[in-house]
Amino acid sequence: MYDDVNREKNGVNSSNSYNSYNYTNYNYSDDKTYNGDLTGNGAYGYGSGGNNYGAYQYSNAGNVMGNAMSNMERPAKKRGLQILVSIIVVLAIFGGIGAGGYLYRTYGKDKPLFSFNTDKAEEDTGAKSDNIATTTVSNIGKATVTDVTGVVQEVMPSMVIIHNNRIKSSSFFGYGQESEGLYASGSGIIVGKNDSELLIATNFHVVDGADSIEVIFSDGSSDEEAAKKAVQADLKGPDPEMDLAVIAVSLKDIPADTASKIKVATLGDSNALTLGEPAIAIGNALGYGQSVSTGVISAINRKFDMGEGSSKVYIQTDAAINPGNSGGALLNIKGEVIGINSIKIGEAAVEGMGYAIPISLAKPKIEELMNQETKKKVKEEEQGVIGIQGISVSAEDTMKYGIPQGVYVYETISGGGAEKAGIEKGDVIVKFDGTEIGSMEELHSKLRYYAVGTSVNITILRPNGNQYDTIDVKVQLSNKNIGSSEDDDSHAESDSASDDEKEGTGG
Repeated sequence: MYDDVNREKNGVNSSNSYNSYNYTNYNYSDDKTYNGDLTGNGAYGYGSGGNNYGAYQYSNAGNVMGNAMSNMERPAKKRGLQILVSIIVVLAIFGGIGAGGYLYRTYGKDKPLFSFNTDKAEEDTGAKSDNIATTTVSNIGKATVTDVTGVVQEVMPSMVIIHNNRIKSSSFFGYGQESEGLYASGSGIIVGKNDSELLIATNFHVVDGADSIEVIFSDGSSDEEAAKKAVQADLKGPDPEMDLAVIAVSLKDIPADTASKIKVATLGDSNALTLGEPAIAIGNALGYGQSVSTGVISAINRKFDMGEGSSKVYIQTDAAINPGNSGGALLNIKGEVIGINSIKIGEAAVEGMGYAIPISLAKPKIEELMNQETKKKVKEEEQGVIGIQGISVSAEDTMKYGIPQGVYVYETISGGGAEKAGIEKGDVIVKFDGTEIGSMEELHSKLRYYAVGTSVNITILRPNGNQYDTIDVKVQLSNKNIGSSEDDDSHAESDSASDDEKEGTGG
């Protein structure tokens, strides 16, 4: 395709494609004169004069005729008559060709110069055109993806809007603190319920660092009315690595009229997806409320570089996925959830591409998070700490230095829970209460839900020569003010990339 574009830009006419058949090159000039390049084999051409259509050039044909005449012996009278007739026939042939060219120049210039009859070609050459497969045109008329009203009406009651409310405090050189309310919006999918809770799946980054989580249901009310019926939610279980989380809403907090209209979504099978099949994205795009966009499955199992030497697998779609869609559903034409909308890439030179976590990959983790104990956020002054100073070990650090990814302990606080449990300098914390820990940020996020005195299972990796031994310990969380080295790092905002997060008391 790009070669054709370049030919057009360079002024080369498409009739040059006939060169492989030894046809004459014909070029159309701007003044519509028809010029011919005589390239041998006895070819003929039209004169280059703008209005001279009859300036025929016979090139080799004329020379052949002249040589033949000069070498002939004087014929007998009868033979001379035959020669005269032959000359007339030859002139008639060339004249007919010239006249045909004139007629084509005048009346047929917009029609193809040559046509090929493949049926005739098979008869003449014995070639079979069915050696190369031909694409089949679908018998389906109008594409059904253009009308998804039925699907949307069925699945919308299982979609929710999630508000992440945070309070960020800043100190000004000992002159007190100022609190700032931060607000973020995302989406979620109702994936189940138990005896007392409605369970909603979303992205971890949608609820990360929240001081409170608010859920708005899709019960058919107007946006304003639905917002008035918003309910509070608690974190059920997070998985920062997969960017997944499950939050829980108490069933008793849901208004009766809303509870009668909402639904639990049906999770599909993303492993059964095929390229080009319809895709529907639903979510709280840009925080304006639930919106619907359609497209197709553009790629399956698309690897996406997440930085620090790690990558993740996503479904790629051209259905619009904008900020606020995170945590919402990517659906197939049957209304089954096939992915959890996660990220969007957009550049000046690239049409926006949407990505979703494949539901078949996410489903086992979602089920695991659904079964965790609901975490009620503890008041800041009551939050417990492990009693260490640590630093995050990223995937990139692991590749460079061979240290496992997690939280590297470079000091234990005297009298703290970590020291009492036997954690040592050089250990790497990789799990907290059964959930993998990849950074100080994740550790801080976990500790928000644990009070002083709570006993927590922690998994560490301890260096032993050229390897690391896995050790499980039980740590009783300490008061965050224990020890003179303890500082305010346990208050660090989990979404900040500051050095205080990477290097500090860790709880």
